[in-house]
Amino acid sequence: MTDANVHVPAPSTLPSTLPPTEPDATRTSHARRGWEPSTGAAELARRYPAHVGATRLYGEEFHRDPHAVYQRLRARHGSVAPVLLDDDVPAWLVIGYRELHYVAGQPDLFGKDSRTWNAWDLAPPHWPLRPPVAWTDTILSTDGAEHGRHSAAVDDALGAVDLFELAGRCERIADGLIDAFAGDGKADLIGQYAARIPMAAGATLLALPPADTAAFLADVTAMLMQAGEAHAAEARLRAIVRPYTTARRANPGADTLSRLAAHPVALTDDEVFEDLIMLLLMSQAKTTAWIGNALRLILTDPRFAVTIAGGRRSVAHALAEVLWEDPPFSNAFGRWATRPVHLGTQHIRRGDLLVLSVAAANADPQVRPDQLAGPGGSQAHLAFGSGPHRCPYASQDVAETVARTAVTVLLDRIPDITPAVPAGALAWQPTVVVRSLMAMPVVFTSS
Repeated sequence: MTDANVHVPAPSTLPSTLPPTEPDATRTSHARRGWEPSTGAAELARRYPAHVGATRLYGEEFHRDPHAVYQRLRARHGSVAPVLLDDDVPAWLVIGYRELHYVAGQPDLFGKDSRTWNAWDLAPPHWPLRPPVAWTDTILSTDGAEHGRHSAAVDDALGAVDLFELAGRCERIADGLIDAFAGDGKADLIGQYAARIPMAAGATLLALPPADTAAFLADVTAMLMQAGEAHAAEARLRAIVRPYTTARRANPGADTLSRLAAHPVALTDDEVFEDLIMLLLMSQAKTTAWIGNALRLILTDPRFAVTIAGGRRSVAHALAEVLWEDPPFSNAFGRWATRPVHLGTQHIRRGDLLVLSVAAANADPQVRPDQLAGPGGSQAHLAFGSGPHRCPYASQDVAETVARTAVTVLLDRIPDITPAVPAGALAWQPTVVVRSLMAMPVVFTSS
């Protein structure tokens, strides 16, 4: 397969996880009485009095400037705040740096099993945040020994990736994408570039034959973009991946799918598939946002415009600064309290949902008293998470290789690239999970 010729449809909406599952009791409740907003409001007032009138983490004001919202929440509530997610579903937002570390590092107190959530019945059937909240038998949702089992396979599979070879593949992919719009003198750096590179790079790690690669990428894209097609796309993906999993378990090669299938922890075919797709979808969302946010910073911030022609250093600085100031996954879903506990000044009940606000915790004045000074060279950001469910170190290296190569190749190929609209006119994805631009129009000298 020629990396530069990989065709990847561009996701246009928030990437999500696998199609959701839902506790049987909740499905029965919806089937029996349906879901009505008025019912949700009444139940909110009765069961979650602290959340009545709480700040909404959705809507134009929040998505335009979430950092201002986090500052107001911190001033009013301290390190943990009651908030309302889409459709006024209640949650606790952890905005303190130390508190986030504590929650992430205590899986016995704050688990990943969303089946224990006490507010499933308040989430409408087509709730937009259902995918990242839904429980799946993957590295994302399991705890304890089972999580350790999935993690061992994923860590070893990604840890064996040759980063120099990956960088070369990403250069060829980036060049192919740039070739497609270089003669136009204009482009959307999200839809035509940033959103396409991570998925194409991930597909090369699986070493699927060219005949199956196009169908594989099309169905992964369908899972990202088309809620109504997600289940059918998943079925087709299983049909593609399963025979390769079986074959490579018997005769493993030097690819990520082989390493997952043949790992000593003995993942089943279904577990290999689910972990694999989960990794692809998560890395697609995070890395797309990382590339896009770094390009936005470089192209709109005078500090980078002055030095970008001088070499690679500014790219590294931009990528690092984004992890502090505009982390790709700004709010991590989720943790559920396994028993009543006090956190900050709040009383958290068993089954309450906690959302870990990476973006807010990174700006906590307790650890960054001088916000104007910037983070400098500190690597203590929480962009890759914390605790047992942090992003695997090998995955961080893979994402950094993809993002750095994507940004560097673009700036080398089109040095006079300029934003086509003011920075303030750029629109962000309307979601609390990912801090990612919807589009980034640019102009340049055509070639």
